[in-house]
Amino acid sequence: MKSSIFFPFLFVLISCNTSTDNNLTPRIVVSENHRFLATEKGDPFFWLGDTGWLLPSKLSREEAVTYLEDRKQKGFNVVQISILHNLRNVNFYGDSALVGHQIDKPLVTPGKSFNDPKQYDYWDHIDYLIDVAAKKGIYIGIVMVWGGNVKSGQVTVDQVKSYGEWLASRYRNRSNVIWINGGDTRGDDSIAVWNALGTAVRKTTHNQLITYHPFGRTQSSMWFHNEPWLDFNMFQSGHRRYDQDTTGLAYGEDNWKYAAVDYAKIPAKPTLDGEPSYEGVPQGLHDPAQPLWTDKDVRRYAYWSVFAGCCGFTYGHGSIMGMIKSTDRRSSYGPKVPWDVAINAPGASQMQYLKQLMLSKPYFERVPANDLLAEEQGKKYDYIAITRGNDYVFAYTWNGRNISLNLQKMTGSEFKASWFDPRIGTYTAIGTFKNSGVLTFDPPGENEPGNDWVLVLEKI
Repeated sequence: MKSSIFFPFLFVLISCNTSTDNNLTPRIVVSENHRFLATEKGDPFFWLGDTGWLLPSKLSREEAVTYLEDRKQKGFNVVQISILHNLRNVNFYGDSALVGHQIDKPLVTPGKSFNDPKQYDYWDHIDYLIDVAAKKGIYIGIVMVWGGNVKSGQVTVDQVKSYGEWLASRYRNRSNVIWINGGDTRGDDSIAVWNALGTAVRKTTHNQLITYHPFGRTQSSMWFHNEPWLDFNMFQSGHRRYDQDTTGLAYGEDNWKYAAVDYAKIPAKPTLDGEPSYEGVPQGLHDPAQPLWTDKDVRRYAYWSVFAGCCGFTYGHGSIMGMIKSTDRRSSYGPKVPWDVAINAPGASQMQYLKQLMLSKPYFERVPANDLLAEEQGKKYDYIAITRGNDYVFAYTWNGRNISLNLQKMTGSEFKASWFDPRIGTYTAIGTFKNSGVLTFDPPGENEPGNDWVLVLEKI
């Protein structure tokens, strides 16, 4: 369905009133303690995201339904997309996003019938994707324009103001839309543009959340933490191993350190790792000869960051971020598996168990709790991550290292202990223990990379 007729576009604000199912996608707000996300009804919302950057341009309607249904079944509740990955964006049906590649001139046509190629345009397709996601209980995190387009000087402050107001007006009635400013770029590359875009969206819609997706090994809080348009922080821990990470602000694979930095900031705002190492991409990202990141690495990034205080986690896969197809002549970073095969990668299936674990106990009282550790913290892969509520403790080891805790810092005289397996989401009972000092727990299996377990302690 390639549009051959371009209608003159008068730039006005258009509000699209197509309804979504608010029972499936209630609006998301910042929790009362400013650490987490919640539904407008006050229920916990644990952000479990997937990175579908090129969903708007690469997939047909039928393919999009297949992808979104799979993500629903695997427990994902957010999909991050790039709505304008470049200013020449054309979708599966050959429809261009913009007139003359100018961001302040979206190409829209009268009507929205899919059966009429003169009516169904690029933005009608975006409408469809958002509405299908809503019916499946999935929120769409919209990166409004990818950072490279702004950094290269193709977007001005005046243009982005108009575009932001138009875009937010079109989707301000969608309860499952979350706005993502930036797009793999440093905030100080074009700070005036990013502030103008965030401000334009906030002025147009007051009840949808806004965050910022930064460049690798940086975090939104470096530039925008105190901006009134930024509701929650996002960091990109990136795709490099410890030995590959040489930038001055980098923490290597220790993504929990980004979470700790954000957690300590005032005023408090939620934060999460919006782009960790992707399953199926080369370590370091750019050299296909390097080993690929696997499911065990994905689990480590997820549990480390969430236990450090994050409000959720975004998973990614090298083939899914670009919706790679077998017919593609080239792909970024060397993935060779088509997206419809990659959706069944083991890491994607395992992420739901983290979400289930975090929602299994009182959620909003949870805090980082590495002060409970009764031994040396451990560096790199020996790091043990701990979080707790008033009556429970979760402690994560990635390599099967013993966990020693001083529970006298907790109330309660006795605890029930079990091991939670993050690969399959099951519990194995250990026993009950008196709260009489330091307790040491030896995880099942050998001490080796990827033999990860969560120690679960519950006050009796």
